[in-house]
Amino acid sequence: MEAVRRYDAAIAENGPIDVHILGVGLNGHIGFNELSSSLASYPRAKTLTVRTRADNARFFAEPAEVPHHVIAQGLGTISDAGYLVLVVDGAGKAPAVRTAVEGPVSAFCPASVLQLHRHVTVIVDEAAAVELELAEFYRYTTEHKPSSQGY
Repeated sequence: MEAVRRYDAAIAENGPIDVHILGVGLNGHIGFNELSSSLASYPRAKTLTVRTRADNARFFAEPAEVPHHVIAQGLGTISDAGYLVLVVDGAGKAPAVRTAVEGPVSAFCPASVLQLHRHVTVIVDEAAAVELELAEFYRYTTEHKPSSQGY
């Protein structure tokens, strides 16, 4: 697919993405990398699941307009970025947040690849954080984060 080739070439030519702002799907996908996507994948055409198409229907006038195929960023491309920021809100995303943040790194939750990145910030509202087993630990360490002065 020519569009995929051009997209991949543009990223390669301009260096890795500096800051990548991400959301997460109900099933744990990011960047349209559906379940079972390779954790080292690069841009490619992907078929969206029925669930992902339904979740994105709100961006289209008619559900039939939601594409079946997209250019997925690639989990390798996302992982190459300098900084990653995951922003999630709502109780419906709580299981995906739990699996992405505290579950094993797995192609069954593509967002879990973020655990391997050196600079990730996860921003969630209380509803999306409700299933995090270590929520109190995360709050405490965020509140008491060391300053860059003296370290």
